[in-house]
Amino acid sequence: MCKLTDKDCELIAEAQKAIQLNYDEMNYNHTVGAAVRCRNGKIYIGVNVYSLHGACAEQVAIGTAITNGERDIETIVAVRGKNGEEIVPPCGNCRQILHDYIPECEVILEVNGKYKKIRAKELLPFSYRVES
Repeated sequence: MCKLTDKDCELIAEAQKAIQLNYDEMNYNHTVGAAVRCRNGKIYIGVNVYSLHGACAEQVAIGTAITNGERDIETIVAVRGKNGEEIVPPCGNCRQILHDYIPECEVILEVNGKYKKIRAKELLPFSYRVES
């Protein structure tokens, strides 16, 4: 795990901006914002889409990056709350997606009150793998 950089703080701010613009206090349809940064410096954002089989904010942000032709995502973060004040770890499904699509990506987390980065592949030990 390593310390956060100015670029990481900028990424957190973009995730916070995504949820601040979309927070749904009445129905809780959009309560998490996420941002991914690609190696070329471009940032893509997403918010969760709550439903019976909704999509997490991380999935939306990754999908937006991929839709825009990006394949080299280096860092991801998700925040929760009206102003994005809480950094949240990826859920189990997101951990599997991160492991499958971008295992070397760094995930910004809060661990014991401190912000850290950890490789996506380290978040899911003994992960499910499709053998080809």
